[in-house]
Order: sequence, then structure tokens, then C-alpha cells
Amino acid sequence: MPHRVITLRNGLRLVHKQTDSPISHFGVLVNAGTRDESAQQMGLAHFVEHTIFKGTAKRTPYRVINCMESVGGDLNASTSKEETCFHTSFPSSEYPRAVELLSDIFFHATFPEDELEKEKTVVLEEINYYKDSPSELIFDDFEDLVFTGHSLGKNILGTARSVKRITREGILTFIRQNYTLDNIVLSSVGNISTQRLVRICERFFGDEEICNAPRPRQPFADYQPRSVTQHKRIAQTHVMMGCPAYDVHRDERVPFLLLNNLLGGQGMSSRLNMSVRERRGLAYSIESNYTPFSDTGLFSVYFGCENQHKGQCMELIYKELEKVCTHALGTLQLHGAKKQLMGQLALSNEAKLNEMLALGHTALFFDEVDTFEESMAEIESVTADQVLAVANEILQPDHFSVLQYASR
Repeated sequence: MPHRVITLRNGLRLVHKQTDSPISHFGVLVNAGTRDESAQQMGLAHFVEHTIFKGTAKRTPYRVINCMESVGGDLNASTSKEETCFHTSFPSSEYPRAVELLSDIFFHATFPEDELEKEKTVVLEEINYYKDSPSELIFDDFEDLVFTGHSLGKNILGTARSVKRITREGILTFIRQNYTLDNIVLSSVGNISTQRLVRICERFFGDEEICNAPRPRQPFADYQPRSVTQHKRIAQTHVMMGCPAYDVHRDERVPFLLLNNLLGGQGMSSRLNMSVRERRGLAYSIESNYTPFSDTGLFSVYFGCENQHKGQCMELIYKELEKVCTHALGTLQLHGAKKQLMGQLALSNEAKLNEMLALGHTALFFDEVDTFEESMAEIESVTADQVLAVANEILQPDHFSVLQYASR
């Protein structure tokens, strides 16, 4: 059954897809993340995600956590550069409970001082965890390298110093400035009719007043390629290379998504994985990634290997990039690349939580949300010339920044 987008009486948007699954998913997505923090607020968006569950006007922290767990459900949240999401998965019979809980958390969280101090310790441990994981930390440091001086380059977790400085008033101010009407979407995938869900959402969300003050974002500009080597006490050498790419609104986004998947996406048959790992055994992990933001994007290649193999790995990567820039995909190659990407998206949508998050994400940036069939048709329409064009525009090594973690 296709999804529907509805506007509640207070202007809040709701996107819903009805299924016949015994498990349903409901979320509140906010178009606010790390890039919306000031220089003094590093880590604040992520800290809100952690502490919004620490009690409401009528619930203790334990009652918040236990509300869904007591019926076998799950309550979770996440923060990215541009979004914060609060969501729950639950038996489909528990829709009223799930919607009421997220409404209570979202509008009536109290952020008690004693809970804030305890959670700071938790986040500091999270920061330390990533410092001990170079294969994950390098992704954050690479974003900082590419987006130097811009809020998109900020670490989502913040720093130990910035987290310790967070105050309750700072949290409330950030929410007031960023959790505005145009920046919020309710998203649902589950076994409930649209009419009944609208009634439930009107009851728990529709009467809440939400301001709609504009929140301008500083666009990213003036990119300069940079190369940095950091020496660490690690066994492997870790390398990332890449550059800015297309934003979420550009038509070139879909051909480039297809190209990235062909180069180093999820499949073990990706060109980079075949060249570096499968044929030569030079690296355990190699991948490419494309992340479109609201006004820019990021393409990157990551690999980890023994230091003696680093030069050969980079040579092979640049060779594969050159191939897609100089040789258009043949008919069979293009057809295969499309089938692979469409199949991966179909498999991802089988996980209904992923589908709920994807619907909400799309609704945050576009007035309409494409059906799955429309998305597949958009991929199917990509031509070999379009793939060649985006490859030549983005995949230029002299435009790349490079970050290396080298063993001491």
C-alpha cells in the first residue's frame, strides 16, 4: 500500500505507509543536527538525543525506558550532521502507547540537572571509544579535513571540553531555535490505517504549539584540497580520500549514487573491493561512500592495510577511478549496476524500520515523497552518459583531500 503525507491541524507533517506486519515503527525526525550548533555548542545536538529520554513532566527516566520495553518494544534515537531522530519499534497493537510516549518525550522532557551530569560521563566514554577505533574515527576527522572551518566538519560527539560545558539552558535554547515546525516530520510504517493513525497523532501531537521561526544555515564554500598524515599507535595504516559532491537536490545525485555503488558500495563485487582485496589481498576493508547533504555532499574512499601496501592500494584505487572517467559503461554493465542498486534498496526496505526512517528523511527535504516504484524508475532512467559525466566532474584526484593514519 502506498504511503501518504498528511498535515495535522497545527501544521505538523505526518508520512505513513500501512503494512500488515505484526511489528510497527514510528519516529519523530528533526532537520537539526551538528551543523546547526554554534562554535560553542559542539556536541549539543547529540547530547539532546541522549538526554531527552531522562524524564518528562510525568515520567521518571525509568518509566520512559520501560514504557515500550514492557510490551516488547524498543526506543532509540540517532544524530547526524543535519538530522536528529527519535523512534520506537513495537507490536502493532501498541500504536497509541508509542505515539503518546514520543509526544511526551518530544514536548515535555525536563532535562534534570543531575541526569545531565551523569550523561556527560557517558558521552565522554563514547568519545574515548571512538578514539580507540581508528577505522571509525577517521571518518569524522576526514569530514573535518574536507569541511575545514565549517559546521559540517564538526564531530557529532563534540569534544571532552565542549561536552563538559553543556548546560540545561543551552539545551532548551538549541531546541527552541531548531525544533521548529518546518523542521519536524512524523514518520510511520506499520499495521494501522491512515485514518486511525491521524486521529492518534492529532490527539498527542496536533494540539502542541510549535514555532516556525526561520533557521538559516551557512552554506559550505571555498573548498581547498588538503593532505594530512597523523601518526598513531596502531597496527594498520588507515587512509581516506575524497571531495565534496552533489547535494540532495541535484539531479546528478542518482547517477552518482549508482556510480558510487558500482565503485565501492555494499557488494563484495564492487570494483574497488575486487581490485584491492579479492584479486590481490592487500586490504581487509575497502569501501566508497556518498553522503548528500542539503547544500553539498561528500564522496570518499576508505581502506585499511599494512603500511607497506599503502602505495599500491592508492595506485589501484586511482586506476579504477580513471576507468570510470574514461570508459562509459556498456549496456550489460549499466543494466547490472542498476539491478544491483535496486535490489539493495529493496532489501533495505524489507527492514521496515529503515523504510520508516527513509520516508521521514525524504519528507524533511521534499514536499512529496516518491513511492518505491518511482524511485526504481528514477534509477532505471540513468544513462551511461550521465554516469560518465558525474564521474568526470567529481572523481578528479587533484581535487581530492587525503587523510592518513600512519603507525608510529
